[in-house]
Amino acid sequence: MGKYFGTDGFRGEANVGLNVSHAFKVGRFLGWYYGREHKCKIVIGKDTRRSSYMFEYALAAGITASGADAYLLHVTTTPSVSYVVRTEDFDCGIMITASHNPFYDNGIKIINDNGEKIQESVIEKIEAYIDGLTEEVPLAVREHIGCTVDYSAGRNRYIGYLISLATRSYKNMRVGLDCSNGSASSIARNVFNALGAKTYVIHDEPNGTNINENCGSTHIESLQELVRKEGLDVGFAFDGDADRCLCVDENGNVVNGDGILYVYASYMKERGKLLNNTVVTTVMSNLGLYKAFDQAGIEYEKTAVGDKYVYENMQTNKHRIGGEQSGHIIFSKYATTGDGILTAIKMMEVMLEKKKTLSSLVAPLTIYPQVLKNVKVADKAAAQNDPDVQAAVEKAAKSLGDDGRILVRESGTEPLIRVMVEAGTQALCEQHVDDVIGVLKSKGHVVQ
Repeated sequence: MGKYFGTDGFRGEANVGLNVSHAFKVGRFLGWYYGREHKCKIVIGKDTRRSSYMFEYALAAGITASGADAYLLHVTTTPSVSYVVRTEDFDCGIMITASHNPFYDNGIKIINDNGEKIQESVIEKIEAYIDGLTEEVPLAVREHIGCTVDYSAGRNRYIGYLISLATRSYKNMRVGLDCSNGSASSIARNVFNALGAKTYVIHDEPNGTNINENCGSTHIESLQELVRKEGLDVGFAFDGDADRCLCVDENGNVVNGDGILYVYASYMKERGKLLNNTVVTTVMSNLGLYKAFDQAGIEYEKTAVGDKYVYENMQTNKHRIGGEQSGHIIFSKYATTGDGILTAIKMMEVMLEKKKTLSSLVAPLTIYPQVLKNVKVADKAAAQNDPDVQAAVEKAAKSLGDDGRILVRESGTEPLIRVMVEAGTQALCEQHVDDVIGVLKSKGHVVQ
């Protein structure tokens, strides 16, 4: 990870950690870098945060000042930017979003011409330019100054693409959608209505400050309540930029990314479509998922946390499905990034083709109790590498043996240490997590 760009782009509180000057410089560099040999085209999407409009204009100003053209998708999803870049001959794409973070945060995700997250080598050059460590890039003049182009048509083509992927009509299916007052608000209802579902949509009235506020994939309780109250067949909850999806079964129970991976990978294996017989997960996937895969004869690989790392593994090894417990699911045949609405479509496919409820599809998967606590620290590396902290982690791992596990890692986007334990009981999880956090506190790493 770089100075500004973490595992999921440049993220921080708007006009505090990430300001308009940063955005302008990112636009300036990208417009120049990709436009050195031809007239460059860069497409920009944004989520519904109030600050997203500010950053959109700052990026567009930087891009056009360097002589490139900025194409504006307006409010849209991260996967739609990826789709438009790779299918419509853009040099790169930018998504303005802080994903599941509160409204006052924002971020800049950069997508290369293949629809993938930008290469580290380019990130390093952008950061050097932001810090003034390289020469100033030239300003375009006269007819070489770029322009902005309204490109909402690109978003509409993405909606058409999603609709084309459904294998059956959703007629007579009652579906709940929680749009998190974010990017999915402008897309998800249209897709499911076009496919014939009876849709019940909540949290699709963004006002600039209510994105992810007690809603969406990080606060799924209201969707559970909706599914139970209305007797729905299934519910899908998205995050702020709609690259994640979590499900709620017909009984109101949550099916997270691990459950999604199990259901769809099993479906692929049954049809002989699970290339390499392998699923890519991150180290955060539940121990129960691996035991279920073992039982089903499905192999798996583990990466560091971040859909970026999942995708890199999938590309290198030609795997077809991978994802995270948080709901970032990648179907490499159809997309180059996590796509929440696509994930919902694929789960509908399994339910309809197999004529089964979601609860019955996920029934063979037993999820181990898990406790995850985030601790704010002064220095992530110092806390992680403290010998006493490492000793506490080793002690917990030895105690858990093969019936559980402990994982302590640094957040890629925040000053946090994440302590996670899976074990046979909730109480045992709590005990081991609190033991490690106790050591972090006693050694002075924790800040309020």
